[in-house]
Amino acid sequence: MTGTTGRDTAARDGAGRVRAAAQLMVAWVALLWVLEAVDLATGHALDGYGISPRQVTELRDIVPAAFLHYGFGHVAANTVPLLVFGFLAALGGIRRFLAVAALIVVVDGLGVWLVSPPYSVTAGASGLVFGLFGYLVVRGFVDRKALDIGVGLLIGAVWGSTILLGISPTQSGVSWQGHLFGLVAGVAAAFVFRRRTRRAPALTPG
Repeated sequence: MTGTTGRDTAARDGAGRVRAAAQLMVAWVALLWVLEAVDLATGHALDGYGISPRQVTELRDIVPAAFLHYGFGHVAANTVPLLVFGFLAALGGIRRFLAVAALIVVVDGLGVWLVSPPYSVTAGASGLVFGLFGYLVVRGFVDRKALDIGVGLLIGAVWGSTILLGISPTQSGVSWQGHLFGLVAGVAAAFVFRRRTRRAPALTPG
């Protein structure tokens, strides 16, 4: 007879997490491309769901705006970093990832709504991309996990200069406000959704 060892179970659980994270992010990015195709086919009818600042009725567009883009080039620019950052973040648990993503999208959208220039309309997943970057860089230090610290340092080394450029107010035609608020929201999410370690009960004499 053969039994299942703890190592076998851990390997299966790890493979399951990898598969679930990959499937989620491929589906997420595929949705972005489908929505842009629908937008093109309908004469850009979806562009109206972008965020126009300081209009109360536009608050309802905060979430939809994170899934819409202005052209396939815009979608393409967000695809690779969203796949990479989203996959790495989702490896820590799908429910945790969805909570982190929801916080980033809402905080980022509210920030854009509050401070973007008048008569601008903002949409795109870049706020989420910047948020996941911030989350990944900080998460390991907050959770005190060596592997996640290493991942965060690697992510910072590869994409750090691009992120810094993206939050620069000197860039024209780019919502640096959305990038900045997304980054701040991602850092905050690492603290809000940090893993709390269980402390061993204190032994006290009776």
